[in-house]
Amino acid sequence: MNDLVAKRYVKALIDGRDNQVISNISSDLNTISSAFTDEKFISIITSPEIADKAKVDLIISLVDAANNETLKNFIKLLGEKRRLSLLPFIANELNTQLAKMNNSYVGVVYTNLELSSDYVSSIEDQFSKKFDVKLSLSQKVCDYDGIKVDIDGLGVEISFSKERLKSQLIDHILKAV
Repeated sequence: MNDLVAKRYVKALIDGRDNQVISNISSDLNTISSAFTDEKFISIITSPEIADKAKVDLIISLVDAANNETLKNFIKLLGEKRRLSLLPFIANELNTQLAKMNNSYVGVVYTNLELSSDYVSSIEDQFSKKFDVKLSLSQKVCDYDGIKVDIDGLGVEISFSKERLKSQLIDHILKAV
């Protein structure tokens, strides 16, 4: 539900603005949404005992919104509607829309072993050509037995698992017999 409401706010923020202004708003919203990881900050924002104006002033003080009147008015509007808790969702959706506008995406390669940077950049180049986008991949070493490439903004997830290969091979042999 929060995502749907956030999409409407992001659409209003993007409408009629150039990429530079949207990028500035996005970076400020990312700074604000990082504050939502703190328990004390969340308790202040959700507290009914604190006035909405004080909450808005606190959030505006987190960034240099003096230069960005649009962001300041946007936060005031969210404060009036008592939707300040939507700010992390709005920041996330704005990042997604900005990536679509710039045609540049970020992805993650999951493996159980560290891959060389040449190999990761090779994967990056192949997917960039395949999807005709600018792609930046980072690597995360975890307990995944195989390799998985996840490009969130495009909705792409490609994986190769040793376990899955074994099970398919066994199924194929059993069908042949």
